[in-house]
Amino acid sequence: MCSPRHFAVDYVINPWMDPTQPVSADVAVAQWTELRDTYRRLGHTVEEIEPQPGLPDMVFAANSGTVVDGRVLGSRFRAPQRAAEAEHFRRWFVEHGYRDITMPEKVNEAEGDFAWTGALLLAGTGFRTDPAAHAEAQEVLGVPVVSLQLVDPHYYHLDTALFVLAEATDTTRAQIVYYPEAFSAGSRRVLERLFPDAVLATREDAECFGLNGVSDGRNVVLPAEATRLGELLAERGYEPVYVDISELRKAGGGPKCCTLEIRKG
Repeated sequence: MCSPRHFAVDYVINPWMDPTQPVSADVAVAQWTELRDTYRRLGHTVEEIEPQPGLPDMVFAANSGTVVDGRVLGSRFRAPQRAAEAEHFRRWFVEHGYRDITMPEKVNEAEGDFAWTGALLLAGTGFRTDPAAHAEAQEVLGVPVVSLQLVDPHYYHLDTALFVLAEATDTTRAQIVYYPEAFSAGSRRVLERLFPDAVLATREDAECFGLNGVSDGRNVVLPAEATRLGELLAERGYEPVYVDISELRKAGGGPKCCTLEIRKG
């Protein structure tokens, strides 16, 4: 995770951003700190990277890389305003002992558009990550990749429209939740085939960034407004945990956007 110490909305790279609206870095830091402390209360280890001046979106650390079985595929941003983040994140991985690191040739916004299910990598495209980055991810990470087409610019990254509730095991398939209208007709059919028991979210769930949740297989961290979705997940046996991300949402981010999940293998 990366503190939003330099948080601001100075440019527009998604429909949620409006530089004319007031933004408070102090409020963003307070909300981010509560999110970080929530993970710790749930028993998770949180590692941090130092925020850099002039990179207000660096708080969205999900875009820093994709880590599966200890292999790291770095990031390459489409927006020039975020391009410099990639090298800072790469250095963090090197300094923390990761040796199998590949920086992508294609535009690849990491866990913003990649969701590991425990068996395969769901990969979004349409607004940010290059479709060719999906093949690159398969070669680098050595896992099967399923491409999904996003069609609504409000859900510009896969992690705004879908997240994994429980990873697959040797005997069970992964469980996911997603917002169908964010995907093309063909991608919806793929998701229906792969995950027939998925939780289907509504526009209400999506608009409050409910699909930008983080699940450890039991506890599901959600934006405070995502109560309808939380009730559905509770019916499935999950424990919803609500956090306020209202200030961070002004830049188009939520719990998952702030969180890179590291799988060391």
